[in-house]
Amino acid sequence: MTESLNAGALDQLFRNARTINVWQNKPVEEAQIRALYDLLKMAPTSANCCPARFYFVKSDTGKARLKPHLMEGNDEKMMAAPVTVIIATDKNFAEKLPHLFPHSPDAASWFSDPVVSEETAFRNSTLQGAYLMMAARSIGLDCGPMSGFDAEGVDKEFFAGTSLKSNFLCSLGYGSNEGIFPRSPRLTFDECAKIV
Repeated sequence: MTESLNAGALDQLFRNARTINVWQNKPVEEAQIRALYDLLKMAPTSANCCPARFYFVKSDTGKARLKPHLMEGNDEKMMAAPVTVIIATDKNFAEKLPHLFPHSPDAASWFSDPVVSEETAFRNSTLQGAYLMMAARSIGLDCGPMSGFDAEGVDKEFFAGTSLKSNFLCSLGYGSNEGIFPRSPRLTFDECAKIV
């Protein structure tokens, strides 16, 4: 039986969580990265397809490879962040379905249509990227998601010769209160939702 999270947890995950632009000089350890992944991997995807692949760019060398492919402004934020994750989509995700969805041996065939496969991979890797952000926040890390980058350049730099394609980026670490923009408006329930 699930129970509602307390107000503090909801604040940490949603109400007080902000996109970070300035980072504290405090490292994110490998154990934290692994703990984060062990949380996000439990969240649902279609037929448990798990098409996202996560490249945790932590080293100075890795950051130097990523920096030229970021929009001006995003490059500085990424260099200052302890870790930036490239959330990628594996277009060959169905190859792992015999392991991930063993009770349906024919599951890979469900994605033989390239259009269905591409839509499924993109939708679910995006979901997994969002799960990554919620998992990070739940273990006390802040997030700085970014879509301002040259995806083709990132793919050539990190994924050449593979079946991976970058979806979006997310820096992780401990945020500073500096550089946080005022909270932007949100749509009300009645502006964007209906109970049918």
